[in-house]
Amino acid sequence: MDRERLEAQLAELPLYQYAFIRTEDLCFSERIRWICEHECPMYGRTWACPPAVGSVEDCQRRCLDFQDALLIATITEVSDIANLEETLSTRAPHEEITRQVLEMVRMQAQETMVLSTEACAICEKCAWPDAPCRHPDRMFPCVESHGIVVTDLAEKVGIDFYAEGNLVTWFSLIFYK
Repeated sequence: MDRERLEAQLAELPLYQYAFIRTEDLCFSERIRWICEHECPMYGRTWACPPAVGSVEDCQRRCLDFQDALLIATITEVSDIANLEETLSTRAPHEEITRQVLEMVRMQAQETMVLSTEACAICEKCAWPDAPCRHPDRMFPCVESHGIVVTDLAEKVGIDFYAEGNLVTWFSLIFYK
């Protein structure tokens, strides 16, 4: 990976911060999955969410099959951080940036895998569990669906995520070989 070339490309995007990481620095937790199961309305509804993504152990194995990843963060301001609908409506620009970064990484990598913010909203109704995903090349499972404690990782690499006021921080992980 030519990081200098990639960093020049990343500088052209409206990224808040980014960091190259080693996957051994990821922290996986069943507690994160518990939150998915008990607090997220998308649990059990898409290929991007548990249980479709597999157990935390399966997810951990997939992630650790890669040695390196790029953590990217974007921020956006909303009028009321407590307004979940407004907050979630700001995901689309982050997902577009994630796709752009993925294409940059793919130009230098043999294999990639992406985790992002999505519970997947590509299709009006997901094919899960009756049929395979219609868009596996565009569907990015949620970071938390894999049991990854993204706040722990952000702290380890010095990415700020506790913003004052009404700022929303979105994260994506692009794994590469």
